[in-house]
Amino acid sequence: MNTQREHLIEQWVASVLDSDQYQISFLAGDASFRRYARIQLNNKTFMLMDAPPEKEDCAPFVKIDEFFDLHGVRVPHIIAKDLQLGFLLLEDFGDVLLSSLLNAETVDRYYQQCFKQLVQLQAIQNHADFPAYSYEKLCSEMHLLTEWLLPALHVLPTAEETQVIEQAFDFLANAALAQPQVIVHRDFHSRNLMKLADQDELGVIDFQDAVIGADTYDLISLTRDAYVQWEPARVYRWFNEFYDLLPASAKQGRDFIQFKRDADLMAVQRHIKILGIFVRLFERDGKSGYLNDLPRVMWYLLQETQEIAELQAFIGFMQARVMPAFEQKYGKYQMVSV
Repeated sequence: MNTQREHLIEQWVASVLDSDQYQISFLAGDASFRRYARIQLNNKTFMLMDAPPEKEDCAPFVKIDEFFDLHGVRVPHIIAKDLQLGFLLLEDFGDVLLSSLLNAETVDRYYQQCFKQLVQLQAIQNHADFPAYSYEKLCSEMHLLTEWLLPALHVLPTAEETQVIEQAFDFLANAALAQPQVIVHRDFHSRNLMKLADQDELGVIDFQDAVIGADTYDLISLTRDAYVQWEPARVYRWFNEFYDLLPASAKQGRDFIQFKRDADLMAVQRHIKILGIFVRLFERDGKSGYLNDLPRVMWYLLQETQEIAELQAFIGFMQARVMPAFEQKYGKYQMVSV
């Protein structure tokens, strides 16, 4: 660690807490140049975010955190900040991820709380500063599949196959844009929700990429989590519970059958993106931990498109040209749902 940076941190924390009698311990992390440390003073703990300004811009995080905090979303309170130095002192949410608490008995209770949080998030107005989850953005995410997964498998689509892929991506992007547009967390899943110490309430983290997009997106992130799988019948029951919580404006001309289709189409877009991201994390960044989840995400994609007529040509391409190489390289998925 840069000793000059370490000295800066020590000085800043001491000035903010008005004491140099604190303990600091850095946490193992995966988040590029951003690091976190737990600060302990007397019986109270805080979380330090160290984001060197020449490498990381934490202004977007601060802006969204303060906006969400103001509107009742359970994000960490910012206790102190110095954006020029790249330091934030945050409320400590602890270490208990929702993913560690989920099982067949607990999941309904926790997810019902999550659905209420999402509906509350989606009800926030005055969100003009959030970027749009645009057609270009939706398509560029899906192109991660053609830019990373297909080359990793040495699959080179023909001109005709490329047209099939592009038509599928166009269809899915337009389907997302046709849904009610609300604030979208973009990574609302069991590893980004935390059980707060001595409370049953869940805290929300990793929200700095929030956008305005489809109202089914975060529901999908949670219920069709890349890291944990639930029985399809249970997932559709959750869709129903979430739909019941939506405001009348989100149900206008949109019965549950249409909502379910909207959610299924949004899921397909997300699965396509994740397949590309997980391969990129390995091929470009050397992070192999996500490869084990690839077969599950591919299983989702193939299962959830069976009744979507507009995607049959694309899925035919995936089955015939991609799956043989995919299973050979990444393994075959054995469904284990909770």
